[in-house]
Amino acid sequence: MAKPGTVTGWKLDRSEREQLLKDHPPRYEQAVADHVTLEVGGKDIPPEVRAAIIGRADDGQGVECMVVTIDGNVDRPDGSTYHITWSLGPGRKARESNDVLKQQGWKELDHPIPVTLTPARF
Repeated sequence: MAKPGTVTGWKLDRSEREQLLKDHPPRYEQAVADHVTLEVGGKDIPPEVRAAIIGRADDGQGVECMVVTIDGNVDRPDGSTYHITWSLGPGRKARESNDVLKQQGWKELDHPIPVTLTPARF
């Protein structure tokens, strides 16, 4: 059984992360660009997937995230949107990306950016 607060999902490949951050500089001071959540409290590590960054959202107040497709789908089982929290301003938390996406939506990128994700529990 997973311990409380455990998250299952996929970790962004570390070498790709560095290049992605160079190609898409974080707007806010704390670069996150770490993972895509499948579920909080999940006990099973998810399967390998095909993934691509296809969109971006920014509330203009310290939360920036990238929308991700997982095997062609952006909709998480809990009704939220698959994403990578990209950067945060002072006092902001990664979980706030969910609120930004729900409240304001996101803008599609000109072209998808394939990314390598590794199944994980963290």
